[in-house]
Amino acid sequence: MSQQSIFPLRLCAFAGKMNMKKKTFLLLVMVSAVFFVAAKPGDKLNFNKNGEFKIVQFTDTHIELAEKKNLEVYETVQKVLAVEKPDLVMVTGDIVTEDNPQEAFGRLAAIFEKAGIPYAMVFGNHDSEHNLPRKDVAEFLEKLPLCLNKTDHSVEGFTNFVLPVHGKNGKKAALIYCMDSNEYSTLEPLIGGWGWFTHKQAGWFREQSSKFTAENNGKPYPALAFFHIPFPEYNNAWNNKTIPPIGVKNEDVCSPEINTGMFAAMLESGDVMGTFVGHDHVNDYIGVHYGIALAYGRVTKTSKDSTDPGPGGRVIVLKEGKREFDTWIREANENKVLECKYPESFVTFEKQK
Repeated sequence: MSQQSIFPLRLCAFAGKMNMKKKTFLLLVMVSAVFFVAAKPGDKLNFNKNGEFKIVQFTDTHIELAEKKNLEVYETVQKVLAVEKPDLVMVTGDIVTEDNPQEAFGRLAAIFEKAGIPYAMVFGNHDSEHNLPRKDVAEFLEKLPLCLNKTDHSVEGFTNFVLPVHGKNGKKAALIYCMDSNEYSTLEPLIGGWGWFTHKQAGWFREQSSKFTAENNGKPYPALAFFHIPFPEYNNAWNNKTIPPIGVKNEDVCSPEINTGMFAAMLESGDVMGTFVGHDHVNDYIGVHYGIALAYGRVTKTSKDSTDPGPGGRVIVLKEGKREFDTWIREANENKVLECKYPESFVTFEKQK
């Protein structure tokens, strides 16, 4: 029996322990799973007839159904999707932050399913702090209809995978790296703070990049990378006086204390044009460091301070056959802000120090 067939049976067993309201919701998820199973991962992501591929990034939703916290994110997601109609949704961590997160994830998944939009999710530091281990959350997500998550178990972490985007000729034309930036320091009490990419993950990235580049006759594919915790190099992008960033920095860059060289791996591999993160809720800037765009998404939950950026999502539009992309923020009120183009909006980086 396939995993897709087993999944509804497991849900049936689980439903027997739930109240009527939750049973009704779970039944809707089960029925949806039956009808959408044909559209599970394996279906190609493709540039459209105009040679574009649009991604919407949502981040830091921090949904807590039991406490009724941040439930407005469901409406925010729906509003942004209605305006942008993307080809793919990327959710970059700190998604559901409570025990028994399946229902909250299911409600979010149902929005994507209704819109018919495939999506992928990478973990943040809060996504496994509760009663469901990271491994179990990853397995749950991989069974959801239209979710493209497929963890590569050859490397540490639970949301490391690559999504190719295909061109008009049906061949790969771009890559989307999805990565687990981990949780917290593994060297406490000596070193505290946030987690970092391990050396094995940096090696995994190099192997994947090298493989795809060799497949493309030695020419790196245009690529983007999505994860949760920003590199230490995000500070360099903000402080770049030669090439000013676009957007705001209303809090410190909460990067790890340890730099294990993932940015260097991307720089040396030559495929990644830009990285997109969350974690720091009131930062939304995009800057460049040695030619790579380092960007925050726009936090999707509502910030407490009215002077901070409002809820929304970041939009990224890839161009087939080109090492460039357009990007902007789409706010929940439908405003389009911070529009720019890579690399056009950023002056030459040859003299960057």
